Amino acid sequence: MIDSQSVKTTESGGPRGGACPRAGLRPDPGDAGKKINGRKRHIITDTSGHLVGVQVHAADVQDRDGAPDLLASIRYLFPWLRHVFADGAYTGEKLETALAGRGQWTLEIVKRSDQVTGFQVLPRRWVVERTFAWFGRNRRLAKDFETTLTSSEAWLYLASVQLLARRLADPPTSHRCSYVTRHNHCDS
Repeated sequence: MIDSQSVKTTESGGPRGGACPRAGLRPDPGDAGKKINGRKRHIITDTSGHLVGVQVHAADVQDRDGAPDLLASIRYLFPWLRHVFADGAYTGEKLETALAGRGQWTLEIVKRSDQVTGFQVLPRRWVVERTFAWFGRNRRLAKDFETTLTSSEAWLYLASVQLLARRLADPPTSHRCSYVTRHNHCDS
């Protein structure tokens, strides 16, 4: 699963994109669709939501423009990965052309049904959104406080390692009732 998240930055410096109404007058128009003045976190996860790769850009980099570099960065670490789920922001010939020379990728776009109004949970898409929610639980990642893009990426990897370490330290119980873990007995 591949997706991006726009986050605000502090005045600490480093590359960022602005999204003000006069964005056409600025060299860094930012993520105008989300009105975020900051950076964009591009991530790819496995089907369980664990982080596979990350790249941080200025917010003015569109999703389909950031995807080829992210996929190329994980190609040698995970050569067996070939099928990627994405949302509608990744459609278009421009992305297909960019991916042509960077491996054999199959990009499956998960779209909303036109008949549904309101909120709808999309198959596969919720996994990467849950990963962003996990990152949001880290106070350090609420905003991008870092001066360099590399340190921003490092903090995302550290949050992912923290999540995996907590899961290894406290694996789910295999008992039928959660009452066992609190009161140390069960009827079975």
